[in-house]
Amino acid sequence: MSTNLFVTICLLAFFLISFQEGKSQNPDATEIVKRAQDKVNGLSSKGTMTMTIVRPGWSREVTMKAWSLGTDFSLIYITSPAKDAGQVFLKRYNDMWNWMPSINRMIKIPPSMMGQSWMGSDFTNDDLVKMNSMVDDYQHHIIGNEVINGYACHIIELIPNPEAAVVWGKILVWISKTEYYELRAEYYDEDGILANYMTSGEIKLMGDRMLPSKMVMIPMDAEKEGHETRLEMMDTQFNIKIGEEFFSQQNMKTVR
Repeated sequence: MSTNLFVTICLLAFFLISFQEGKSQNPDATEIVKRAQDKVNGLSSKGTMTMTIVRPGWSREVTMKAWSLGTDFSLIYITSPAKDAGQVFLKRYNDMWNWMPSINRMIKIPPSMMGQSWMGSDFTNDDLVKMNSMVDDYQHHIIGNEVINGYACHIIELIPNPEAAVVWGKILVWISKTEYYELRAEYYDEDGILANYMTSGEIKLMGDRMLPSKMVMIPMDAEKEGHETRLEMMDTQFNIKIGEEFFSQQNMKTVR
């Protein structure tokens, strides 16, 4: 090999390494969203959660167990209150089912119901199915910076891909620049009107990582003043051994 050729190869290798390091240190909007999602999901997870639905004059608490595998598979088992205990929700890719043992019936959630309330909360069925699809279903753009609760954050605009079957016309997310915590999100309808906003906080050690342990979803509809839903992670284990076969309609009837 000639000296000139050797020098050229070395220079190309140097520039390639420098480019990759620069990309790692200065990730683009899509990479930022992906890192935030990966931090929340891990390769797989298992945990318990409490959801508190708040309405003017009353509140209701729902507890549940949840399992996930990547962004395509999740299963939620309701443990209380008694009238809802035993219900199971399954997500496989973009499809969702609900097992209702009280009537011995399996229900596939149709696309027309994806925008409906989940368990009477301010989260929608679509939020459950699409919560982990922010990377694939949207185009991402950094539109600003803001400090949230002491964390310097990127403000990232998510615009649905033309073929994506999603409810929201636009989402804005605030992701901390160093920790990749998603600390705020705003959900806009197809007319560009702010419909819901969500805040996250109470950073705690969850499994092997620090994460926001509490999310609060608040609807912006004037007729829903005083409404909010709080979702609190009680404990979580990441990167557990679990396969796709766990996320089946058959397992929905036997999981505990």
